[in-house]
Amino acid sequence: MTQDVKEIFGSPGGPGYAPPAPAALTAKVRTLAPSMTRSMQRVAEAVAGDPAGCAALTVTGLAELTGTSEATVVRTARLLGYPGYRDLRLALAGLAAQQQSGRAPALTTDIAVDDPIADVVAKLAYDEQQTLADTAAGLDTVQLGAAVAALAGARRTDVYGIGASGLVAQDLTQKLLRIGLIAHAHSDPHLAVTNAVQLRSGDVAIAITHSGSTGDVIEPLRAAFEHGATTVAITGRPDGPVTQYADHVLTTSTSRESELRPAAMSSRTSQLLVVDCLFIGVAQRTYETAAPALAASYEALAHRHR
Repeated sequence: MTQDVKEIFGSPGGPGYAPPAPAALTAKVRTLAPSMTRSMQRVAEAVAGDPAGCAALTVTGLAELTGTSEATVVRTARLLGYPGYRDLRLALAGLAAQQQSGRAPALTTDIAVDDPIADVVAKLAYDEQQTLADTAAGLDTVQLGAAVAALAGARRTDVYGIGASGLVAQDLTQKLLRIGLIAHAHSDPHLAVTNAVQLRSGDVAIAITHSGSTGDVIEPLRAAFEHGATTVAITGRPDGPVTQYADHVLTTSTSRESELRPAAMSSRTSQLLVVDCLFIGVAQRTYETAAPALAASYEALAHRHR
């Protein structure tokens, strides 16, 4: 296991360690697969695609099935958060039981060009639900709580995002503004950096990037980090470059990208869930001031439309 992954997920079996719940297994595979070796990807894809079948296999059997080695199977289990293959098999059995009971349905197929619109609606709805469930299962609530505490006490919050992530950045800042906090969304990379260098201890900077490698988002976060601000990364790649400059990492999930459904669609869904969690957490912590501010904003908008 690389040092980066150890720092993010902790060493299996260490203090406070608890194996991921079965429902989080698929989310872990989706999140970590891009950073795995090809042989480890084969193991991860096999266990996520057929948990019941793989749960019945010994470590040797799974290695033979995936054309890898026993050592690769064990390394993959550890990277997914389990002390060893035995623990992974138990999680696979639990996931298989959930799927059979209907509480964790199998992944849908991709949307086809000739799919009837009713099928498109059903597949998109399922994928959105699965993305939200995976994100919730894999979200580190300790990191989330720390980010909420920083936001609630921040003098000022800057949020960076490009493209679809920029829309999510705007959503977060609008929510924070409505409860009386000072927040700015930046999609222009030059403006983002020039504002980031003005941040200090007591300020918060948030970078939103599904890939974790968007340079126009990483640069302002780095500047904010170096100037003492508390930094947060909302990303689908917990091993991505953006996390080098993040005090707190909030991991999102996404469904499989397809020709008709780019990653930006499902990543936005999971990012908005994290944003809503942040906002509600901050509103709870600042309720005495947040509630009147929300009421005032509702009244102002209602008056405008009278």
